[in-house]
Amino acid sequence: MKDKRILYVSSEVVPYLAENEVSLMSYDVPKMINDQGGQIRIFMPRYGNINERRHQLHEVIRLSGMNLVVNDLDMPLIIKVASIPKERIQVYFIDNDEYFKRKATFADEEGVMYPDNDERAIFFAKGVVETVKKLNWVPDIIHVHGWMAAMLPVYMKHFYKNEALFSDTKIVTSVYAQSFDGTLDMGMINKVKFDGIPAEAIADLETPDYENIIRTTVLNSDAVIIASDGVSPSLTKFIESSGKPFLPLVSKDNFAVAYTEFYKNMLL
Repeated sequence: MKDKRILYVSSEVVPYLAENEVSLMSYDVPKMINDQGGQIRIFMPRYGNINERRHQLHEVIRLSGMNLVVNDLDMPLIIKVASIPKERIQVYFIDNDEYFKRKATFADEEGVMYPDNDERAIFFAKGVVETVKKLNWVPDIIHVHGWMAAMLPVYMKHFYKNEALFSDTKIVTSVYAQSFDGTLDMGMINKVKFDGIPAEAIADLETPDYENIIRTTVLNSDAVIIASDGVSPSLTKFIESSGKPFLPLVSKDNFAVAYTEFYKNMLL
């Protein structure tokens, strides 16, 4: 994987947030490729519960300052960056006061999901792509982790389909166990359609529950990795019948070899 460019886009990454399946794999996989000599970047949202002083985040003025349109509203994009200690891995944080200043990730202290999580996901997807464009850094592979990053494949395949920068970029999505109950805002599909995304690409967002969001992501990805033994049988069946190249669940001890071979054989 030497000199291959891989962009990791994740809902959660350690050490910035607590350890779970998504945050741990979103650290372990990039580290593995970094150790092999690959060129990597990691993007995640800058949630308000990330300690900026402890993790030494700082704003990148030359990348910040543009506005992104979400559901016909202009939302300012702020880009921050930090380095994971000892690993020489740069992490970029997508920030916006309206969407990410609150002191939690996806839900309030009562466990109630934030009503604008759908817009936060749209903003995050657009923010990642616009920042990568400004960096003029062309990824060979984009690897998506977690539902907050789930709109990225949709926007890459449709909203940004004519961007020459990404003409050869392939997208792989890691699928994890269900991480929230209920649905995001029921108007989500219309907010995505507002950006000219064709209805057939996002039909499952009519009911934007966890499984339908991930089905939409899979539909718009080039390949899929099953990254949890908690993935529902119905979602597993959907992945298996999607016609996309997919990697079944592999143990933590064996993932490095399996993921590297999957990248090489199915995406590069």
